Amino acid sequence: MDAKKFKIKLFGDGADLKAMEDLYNKGIVSGFTTNPTLMRNAGVTDYEAFARSALEVIPDAPISFEVFSDDMQTMEKEARKISSWGKNVYVKIPVSTTSGESTAPLIKKLSHDGLKLNITAILTLKQVKDVAKALSQSTPSIVSVFAGRIADTGRDPIPIMVEAKRILEQNKNAELLWASSREVLNIMQAEAIGCHIITVTNELLKKLNNMYGKDLDDLSLDTVKMFYNDAKSVGYSIIQ
Repeated sequence: MDAKKFKIKLFGDGADLKAMEDLYNKGIVSGFTTNPTLMRNAGVTDYEAFARSALEVIPDAPISFEVFSDDMQTMEKEARKISSWGKNVYVKIPVSTTSGESTAPLIKKLSHDGLKLNITAILTLKQVKDVAKALSQSTPSIVSVFAGRIADTGRDPIPIMVEAKRILEQNKNAELLWASSREVLNIMQAEAIGCHIITVTNELLKKLNNMYGKDLDDLSLDTVKMFYNDAKSVGYSIIQ
């Protein structure tokens, strides 16, 4: 499966430096996102060293690094420092602090100062509207709506994503990102509604490569063989 066939931009989501470099060199994705949880899971202990190493092997594709603090003053200092690391850097700003305070005032200040931002952890249309009002129309930005997490609550994310796209249409420099994708179908859904970007993990890229468009009869047979071989490998038996 050639990932380049999609109109929507695929962004690699993770913090495995070797995997990121491989995706970049193969031209499979158009950009990258990271977050503190992904970096912790990947065993990253020195945040800045990791970021600078990533920028050495990914010098021109968009790549997002997140601030860590929970107060606006320190968050601003972190954002300005992160932004200075490279022209292709987007600074990830959470849509609120841990107490629920909106970061819209900080987003407005940074965006109008020319910092490229990726606003993250968005799940409601009110948040999309607040962020859209805050963003500069002359500075590139990414608005990350966590469609996968919305779906995890039993809600259909499609109507929310469609409306988010409509809200952002007034800002030609703001791109809507479908975040927390769970399955290959999400890529088709995101493309169909006009999302600009979708994040994909390495596991999802493997599914895209191995399963997209596969004949269902062949997939059924593969599944039967998997169950059979797994039972045989551990010696399960019912009739002695």
